[in-house]
Amino acid sequence: MTMTWTEAAPGVWHARIGDPRMLTPLTLIEAEPKLDALKRLGKVDPPFERDSVHMEAAGGGRRMLVLPLAANEKLYGTGLQFMRTNQRGRTRYLRVNSDPKQDTGETHAPVPFFVSDRGYGVLIDTARALTMHLGSSVHLEGTGKEDAKDRNRDAGWRATVPSARAEIRLPEEGADVYIFGGPALGDAVCRYNLFCGGGTLPPKWGLGFWHRVPALFSAEETLAEAKEFRRRDYPCDVIGLEPGWHSSSYPVTYEWDPERFPDPERFVRELADNGFRVNLWEHPYVSPESGLYAALKPLSGNYSVWGGLAPDYSLPEARELYVKQHQEKHVAIGVSGYKLDECDGSELTNNAWMFPEHASFPSGLDGEQMRQLYGLMFQKMTNDMYRSANRRTFGLVRASNAAASSLPYVLYSDLYDHKQFIRALCNSSFGGLLWSPEVRRARSAEDWVRRMQTVCFSPLAMLNAWGDGTKPWTFPDAEPIIRRYIKLRMRLLPYLYTAFARYLEEGTPPFRAMPFAVTPEEFARAENMRLEAQTINTSEGAYGKRNVPQWDDQYMIGDSLLVAPLVEGEKEREVLLPSGSWIGFETGELYEGGGVVKVRSGIETIPVFVRDGAVIPMTSALPHALRPGEQAPLELVHFGTAEGECRLYDDDGITLEHECGVCGWWRAVVARTEDGGFKGELSGPAPLPASYGSVKWSFARMGLGYHDE
Repeated sequence: MTMTWTEAAPGVWHARIGDPRMLTPLTLIEAEPKLDALKRLGKVDPPFERDSVHMEAAGGGRRMLVLPLAANEKLYGTGLQFMRTNQRGRTRYLRVNSDPKQDTGETHAPVPFFVSDRGYGVLIDTARALTMHLGSSVHLEGTGKEDAKDRNRDAGWRATVPSARAEIRLPEEGADVYIFGGPALGDAVCRYNLFCGGGTLPPKWGLGFWHRVPALFSAEETLAEAKEFRRRDYPCDVIGLEPGWHSSSYPVTYEWDPERFPDPERFVRELADNGFRVNLWEHPYVSPESGLYAALKPLSGNYSVWGGLAPDYSLPEARELYVKQHQEKHVAIGVSGYKLDECDGSELTNNAWMFPEHASFPSGLDGEQMRQLYGLMFQKMTNDMYRSANRRTFGLVRASNAAASSLPYVLYSDLYDHKQFIRALCNSSFGGLLWSPEVRRARSAEDWVRRMQTVCFSPLAMLNAWGDGTKPWTFPDAEPIIRRYIKLRMRLLPYLYTAFARYLEEGTPPFRAMPFAVTPEEFARAENMRLEAQTINTSEGAYGKRNVPQWDDQYMIGDSLLVAPLVEGEKEREVLLPSGSWIGFETGELYEGGGVVKVRSGIETIPVFVRDGAVIPMTSALPHALRPGEQAPLELVHFGTAEGECRLYDDDGITLEHECGVCGWWRAVVARTEDGGFKGELSGPAPLPASYGSVKWSFARMGLGYHDE
């Protein structure tokens, strides 16, 4: 069955299968592709003939999209996956699930997009739960006699026989299919992000440290806890309120509790005077006690959740009611954003609470489509609300889908495995998602430190004390380490903010997994070295499994920093370094890249590596991020012995004026002098970015590395 392809944008090809007229992630978000940035990536074709992508009839009258796969090709993506990174050989059932504890593909953000290490990406734009067989199903016509192995005698027997094709079962109504060219994996992801409107640029305060107070804290208790951060010299930008700020929750009213928060405007203003933003927890299900209930009832689905309405926010009338109430009760008094909880759900768990797939909504969407899109709806609705006030927001969300790169939200989960949290951080980079490995509690001071170190090197650094009442100073012996890493994050804000600006303008994820930085050949060499030292795992030998390394416990921040977290109980680890020379960020130790190195690290440090010659823009460890009109000193830190350079971005950090060109890019260059030393030069549209009152050049000599202020 042939397909007709058209070029939807430079390096992006589109084919329509069937008649997919219902709402989809792309039609919901309505983001304009960044065509100029896509053009700058150049013309390219995928590494296969588009004619080799075809349709086949499938059982039950459905259609199957089929793509060719090379022998050693790796596939990444399919959303926020916790269990593995390379999805080749796996069947992914991409359905929103609030409790993804098994490796089925179900997850908080089941993005129907995957990318290949051969340099192309594939998106199926649909609001249906989708099944992808990513080299996991072997067609009879492609089966040879050699594929049948003797499990009793052949150590090469595998439960999953390698397949030379990917098969995607499309919804009955069809779907829009997009192919994104490379030539490299990272280019294909950039094209996907740019086609979906580019990446998000948070307000500067969003990249500071966040703290969520216990669920039933009052205004007085919250203010006291916030001031304790200042007294103890811990930076903090955002205070999050959990369900107890509502007059009633589960379901929610979206209205302030008059006993715990008798004067919300004064409360928000007092926090702002001390340098804190306020983020409010909420979920979609509206209580009969809410002033919105009567008006939203005819605009809601035919099933309740916790006794509350599930509004149909694909309807303009429903959105207008929500936005009007939130603007008057929250935004107008200074609330800066939201934590959008429980917009995921799963009716198939033992703790089922979501509306069922057969639910119906006034727009014509059913329960399956609504659940797949609910997280996107809330992200877009609240973001549009802040945009109408010329303000940026940054918040948390527990469900998402495709086309989310331009939305200012970071995913989180009630699951709490540290290793899986690191893997999710890596996997989020393949699909236009951001992830926070938030800290809630710890078994020990070591667990506490290791989790806090990871979260300080993540898109959103947050301590969530809603249930346990924990504080950064909960483990007194670890307090100096925790304070130091929160301050280091604040010092790195110029670097982080610039990485997000590149996400906005170029589609480059600010936090990204190792396949973005390491070639397939380098990956293969590292894997072979590891596998040569292994035998079949006898504990799982019945299925012929081996511990194939995926290097999904380390990641890049921007182009120059590589983070390799340790978890509780680990004293050393292997790190895959990209080619070139690398330097221990804190130790100054030199490493040669292009292979695997082993490092040891006590609890007081997290292994971080910086490229030789890198220039890292830093600033003072302020109590909170810079506000418009404020200035701090800029420090440009050069590492190693090679000449180097970096880019630096700046704007007011809070409004949307940057979209009108009120922003700037600077270039910092370090060159060697005649006497063998180094000299730095900063150039741009002005001598200094407006946020910085002075500039200082520092040169981290070999063996010393980064130093505190």
